[in-house]
Amino acid sequence: MNDDDLFGEEDFDDREFDDELLEEELRRAAAVLDPVPAELRQIALDAYALHDLEARLAELTFDSLVDALPVRGAADVPRMLTFQAGDVTVDVEVTAQGLMGQVLPPQPARIEVLGGPRPGAPLTSDDLGRFTADLPLSGPFALRLRTGGDVVVTEWLRA
Repeated sequence: MNDDDLFGEEDFDDREFDDELLEEELRRAAAVLDPVPAELRQIALDAYALHDLEARLAELTFDSLVDALPVRGAADVPRMLTFQAGDVTVDVEVTAQGLMGQVLPPQPARIEVLGGPRPGAPLTSDDLGRFTADLPLSGPFALRLRTGGDVVVTEWLRA
């Protein structure tokens, strides 16, 4: 008796092994034994919905956590952010109570705060480009702006 006989390797035929069938069986087992939570599935769907070929990515050009000098003794200092996408600039102030910002050059825009399992209510900037949201941010967030025919999406940041 040789080692092949002990381990049954002589009966194994690579031609009979179907990778696709194995993958499907593993997917079924994982769906039953370790299903994807509904909240995580929704987050994944929301993230995929962000894939907008028309959107321009607004680069973070200033973050007060990184670029500003700390003020000794100051508590609850708002976080100041500046994003740039071509000729559009978005200044945002993030506090524990929510955020406020301005689109420059001043123009009306529809703004969506992206993040979390539930989408926030869409915001509208005024004629001077100003907007506010009274929703505390927790976890990663980004902004999607629709100005005229342009769509601009900011980088994702952690609140």
